[in-house]
Amino acid sequence: MRILLDTHTALWMVNEHEKLSPAAKTLLHNDEHTLFISMASLWEMAIKVSLGKLSELDGGMSVFMAKMEIMPIELFPITTDHIRMVESLPFVHRDPFDRLIIATAMADNMTILTADSNIPKYNVPCTW
Repeated sequence: MRILLDTHTALWMVNEHEKLSPAAKTLLHNDEHTLFISMASLWEMAIKVSLGKLSELDGGMSVFMAKMEIMPIELFPITTDHIRMVESLPFVHRDPFDRLIIATAMADNMTILTADSNIPKYNVPCTW
């Protein structure tokens, strides 16, 4: 399965946070799955770090990316197809970063690993 990590999921994975569900931990540690993180998530984290709103990212983006490099997570680009898809999404979820993650998963046939209860309201595969 191709799994796109929601921003909080990527943070929790890198920090081995207790908020990860048992099912999420199983998926994250199964070599049969390919894990991706969207550039949108990195952008969101960088903004929150600069605003002082991401205390769980001790050391900032450099530390996060260094940890990410040793984990089996592939960086996924934002494309014009994703942008076009965002435009057509209903406004169930107003967070622009989550909307871009949803569009990416839809356009590229991925399952989103998320604890966000709004994301499954879209026609996109999700798990937690």
